[in-house]
Amino acid sequence: MKFWTGTAFMKTAEMPAVATMLDRAGFHGVLISDHLIYPKDMKTVYPGHESGKMFWHPDTEWPDAWVLVGAMAAVTENLHFGNNVYIAPSRPILEVAKQVGTAAEISGGRVSIGLSAGWMREEFELLGQNFDDRGPRLNEMIQALRELWKGGWVSWRGEYYDIPEMTIEPHPPSPVPILCGGESAPALKRAARYCDGWVGTAYTIDDAEQWIDRLNGYRREYGREHEPFEIIVGLRDTPSLELYKRAEKIGITGVMVSPWANWELTHSGDHSHLRGSADRYRAPIEKFAEEIISKQS
Repeated sequence: MKFWTGTAFMKTAEMPAVATMLDRAGFHGVLISDHLIYPKDMKTVYPGHESGKMFWHPDTEWPDAWVLVGAMAAVTENLHFGNNVYIAPSRPILEVAKQVGTAAEISGGRVSIGLSAGWMREEFELLGQNFDDRGPRLNEMIQALRELWKGGWVSWRGEYYDIPEMTIEPHPPSPVPILCGGESAPALKRAARYCDGWVGTAYTIDDAEQWIDRLNGYRREYGREHEPFEIIVGLRDTPSLELYKRAEKIGITGVMVSPWANWELTHSGDHSHLRGSADRYRAPIEKFAEEIISKQS
C-alpha cells in the first residue's frame, strides 16, 4: 500500500518543510490540489457541498502545483508528487506539457498528474479556455500529452488540438502516469479508457468498494481490466492495519491520509487546527509512520 498525503488548507511556505518530514518517515507521496482563484461574485454552483458554495475561506491558499512540486522535489529524495486534482483543460495544452515535463525532469521522474475536467466556469473564462467542451477536450488532451512528452520532434492533430511538429524540452525521463479524478460516469469512463489510474475523494471503505466496482465495470468494457491501474482514495474509517489490508483486497493501491487533520472540522470550513508552525506536523507524521507504515508487510 502506498500512503499519500494532501496539501489542501496548508500554508504554502511550510509545504517544503512538511515534505521533508514525509520523505524521512517513508510516505510515498504528496497530492496537490488546484484552484486558480476564489471569485467574489461566483455564479457557478459548487457540486461538492449541499449548499452549492465552496466550504473554504476566500484567503485559503492554493499554490501553483508545478512550482510547488519543484520546491518540494528539491528538498526530498524519494517522495512522489501528484494531484487531487489538476484542472488541466482550463490551461493551454502546451503550458501543461511544459510545466509537467519540467517538474518530471527536476524530480527525477517522481511525478504523476491527476487530471479533472473541473467545475468552475469562471476559472476557464479567465484563462481563455472553453468550459462547455472541457470533457471531450480533456479526453484528447490526455492522448496528446503522451505524445508531447516523448521527446525529440513531436506533434499532434486532433479535433481540439492541432500542434505542428516541434520540440518541447525538457521532456520527462520516463512516461508520466496520468490519473483522472471525478465520480460522474464520464469521469469514470475517462479514467477507465485513457488513464493509468483514478483519484477519488474520501469515502468509507464500503462506499469506496462500490465506486471501484463501477470503475472496474468500465475497465472491462474497454478491455483494460488486466492492465496495471492505480486507485488512490481517502478513507474515512479509523486507520488500522486491517483497514488497509482490506483496501488492498478491493483494488486500492494508494490511500490519502492526513494524520494531523480533523476531517469534520476541515469540511465544516474550520481550519484553525491547521494553523501554527510547520513543526506541528512532525509528531502526527512520525506516529502514523511508526504505527502503520512501518508495519506494512
